Amino acid sequence: METDILTAAQRADELRTAMRAWTSGVTVVTAFWQGERHGMTVSSFTSISLDPPLIAISLQTASRTHDVVVKSGAFGVTILAAGQQELSERFANRQTTMGERLDGLETETLVTGAPLLKGGLAYLDCRVTQSIPCGMNTLFVAEVVAVRGDDHDAPLVYHDRTYHRLEEESTKNTKAK
Repeated sequence: METDILTAAQRADELRTAMRAWTSGVTVVTAFWQGERHGMTVSSFTSISLDPPLIAISLQTASRTHDVVVKSGAFGVTILAAGQQELSERFANRQTTMGERLDGLETETLVTGAPLLKGGLAYLDCRVTQSIPCGMNTLFVAEVVAVRGDDHDAPLVYHDRTYHRLEEESTKNTKAK
């Protein structure tokens, strides 16, 4: 029995190491329920469908944000710009209290009341349509009920436990010459 537990732990470590090879954008997922606001940094985010407009996120069931999303049935996604690494780190900190992550930040709401962080590249306001338990996480499929975007900046990118910036195409072309 102990061997099975070690094998499962080893597989989890191997998967964690392998997933460091996956480069992704960075989002902050936020939710609001009866005066309680919370959010967390999330890279498990993807577009599923344009018609109807659906996205998916994965949240650990033990997270505070998960609880608020379950209660409210809605959440917001802010896609972070290259200059927002500090925000990503703030929302990834497990030591902060419920409100501290959002304290002092400029936010706006669209339809559901979920706070969206100003300065992001894009904002998605979402209503949960499905919740699927997946191991230690829940996969939330949600309809995008409102969207706003400003795609004029570069995205914040995360790879191998480090933040990166995408180079401008013109910069790459100049360096290649």
